[in-house]
Amino acid sequence: MSGFLSVFLIVCCAVLGVAIIFCMIRAIRGPRFTDRVVSVNMIGTITIVILAILSVWLDADFLVDVSITYALLSFIAIVVLTRLVIIRRRGQIEREAGKRAEEINEMEAGQNV
Repeated sequence: MSGFLSVFLIVCCAVLGVAIIFCMIRAIRGPRFTDRVVSVNMIGTITIVILAILSVWLDADFLVDVSITYALLSFIAIVVLTRLVIIRRRGQIEREAGKRAEEINEMEAGQNV
């Protein structure tokens, strides 16, 4: 492998490493849960790209298999996490609707007296 290509791949990995740090900061700071989910998904995607770059740089074909496996696991994890968020949000909406119904019933009972 030529010297220029090696330097280029190392620089790409370094830039992606900095991007992972920024995504980690976003995951920690939030402010919303969806921001955290997207940043964790982005970290997974960047990790897959780094593994692919290392596969080319080290001429290690098995790293492509590792990156594909990691992509599948990352996809499944994000789908499950998104499903949990949807269930959590539905529960929150149902609780709020139940409280509103109770308040309306109390107001109507107070008017009938």
